Amino acid sequence: MSGSSDREILNIEEAAALLGVSIKTFNKVLHSEEMPARKIGREWKFSRRALIDWVGSGKSRDFYRESEPSSSSSESTEQSRRTQGWRIESD
Repeated sequence: MSGSSDREILNIEEAAALLGVSIKTFNKVLHSEEMPARKIGREWKFSRRALIDWVGSGKSRDFYRESEPSSSSSESTEQSRRTQGWRIESD
């Protein structure tokens, strides 16, 4: 009758599947980004609509935004700029 594809509130496995990523990758994003989620007891719960809206509201340029200039060497600044958005490792 009502499968997980119809559910509005998802557990972590269902939310990861919705976004098409592994649970490991999803967990890393969950703990490092401002993902819409609620922890109830020991379990994370996610709104299907909120996750879709969250992904849709992102801008790729935010991922690649340049870091603020600092007094360190230009090589260090360049490395920081290249890796700033790549803190999350995928499988």
